[in-house]
Amino acid sequence: MIAPIFAANWKMNNGPTTAREFMLSFLSLYPRQNDRTIIFFPPALSFHTVAASLGERHDILLGVQNVHWEDQGAFTGELSVPIARDAGARLVLVGHSERRHVFGETDDECARKCAAVERGGLTPMLCVGETLEQRESGDAEATVKRQLRAGLSRMTQLMQRPIAVAYEPVWAIGTGKNATPDDATTMHEAIRDELENLCGDRARTTSILYGGSVNPGNAPQLIAAPEVDGLLVGGASLDPGAWLAIARA
Repeated sequence: MIAPIFAANWKMNNGPTTAREFMLSFLSLYPRQNDRTIIFFPPALSFHTVAASLGERHDILLGVQNVHWEDQGAFTGELSVPIARDAGARLVLVGHSERRHVFGETDDECARKCAAVERGGLTPMLCVGETLEQRESGDAEATVKRQLRAGLSRMTQLMQRPIAVAYEPVWAIGTGKNATPDDATTMHEAIRDELENLCGDRARTTSILYGGSVNPGNAPQLIAAPEVDGLLVGGASLDPGAWLAIARA
């Protein structure tokens, strides 16, 4: 992946019809770029529609929002890494704040998922971030480092396999609040330092994205901040015009 990276997490939005319309609009205005990477994380039932819309646009990558750690089995409603890979996914979101705080996903489950993604030959984008209470109590950095260590703990090829990390302060997601560029830089530096402890020089080439109430107004300042390699965008990625402006930041 070439930085800067702009990743759209559509969450539970944009069914196949809306997704098709979105992609037609976006692609008509966004020609192939060689100096950045665009990623879409559509909902599972819209994945095929987005993939079909891309055609030969190999400059745009696709990922899934979640997977189970088993490759197959009696897990109704779940999605496996082999299924995601077969559909054309290149990346997998792991440990998004909503998975952790709405669905109760644990650090160990994130670790199992990252290991499954590695085993399946895809790239995990591990999401880490603190709550407002943790930030105000001075535990933000310790929380993020713990989530990072735990999430990567079951991976066996950290020195060889690509990974990505997304820092998303929970208090800034969908609230209209966002970390300042200085806040993002400080936490991204802490993440980079921890990655160096875990995988040595590989840390210098690991992309660290910021996510949390990103919009066309603050995207240029955030992406220009030191140590910010990209943006993971939620709500603003649902509007083709807003997403186009962010992707051009």
